[in-house]
Amino acid sequence: MSEKPLALVVGVGDGLSASLARLLAREGHDLVLASRDIAKLSALAGETGATLHGCDAADETSVSALFAALPRPPDVVIYNPSWRVRGPLVDLNPSHVRKTLDITAFGAFLVAQQAARKMLPRGKGVIVFTGASAGVKGYAKSAPFAMGKFALRGLAQSMARELHPLGVHVAHVVIDGGIKSATRADPDGRGHLLDPDSIAQTYLHLIRQPRDAWSWEIEVRPWVETF
Repeated sequence: MSEKPLALVVGVGDGLSASLARLLAREGHDLVLASRDIAKLSALAGETGATLHGCDAADETSVSALFAALPRPPDVVIYNPSWRVRGPLVDLNPSHVRKTLDITAFGAFLVAQQAARKMLPRGKGVIVFTGASAGVKGYAKSAPFAMGKFALRGLAQSMARELHPLGVHVAHVVIDGGIKSATRADPDGRGHLLDPDSIAQTYLHLIRQPRDAWSWEIEVRPWVETF
């Protein structure tokens, strides 16, 4: 009996990443869920059969330990962490800006590098980054988040051009709009917010794309969102 594909989701909470975990489990993947605080994931792990691993995505040693602990090379790696700080440019705390860049972009590099090292010898695998509209257009009073998400998008594009010919699929998902959650309800029930379960379906589509028609980037937005 062949082994199930192994999926690693980094930066797991109760939103999109939880929807991804549930969907991948239903679709036959073994799961490893990584987060700085794994205590909050016990219910999700019980629901999906996932293994939990504490990880600071912006720390090289922590990321290396995460991949060393995997039972076998991952077939799918999804990078979901981000951090944002808002405010007028002249008032921003440099340490908060650095933290935004470390988590949103540098952590993505660390995870992607480890994932590529595991996947390239096998000539296959999928790496997906969770992006945002801030990686395509910078908004006022949101410079750190734009910096981080622009860097993330550039990383994904560069990796796709380098790794696609070697059999590793790299994709970046631009989430252009707010995501519905238990604490953020759709204001009138007309679909103004993205449903995380619907976004997860797009990730699954990317994971299953045939290699003769790979996408390196897909945008998702609610029907009311302007371009």
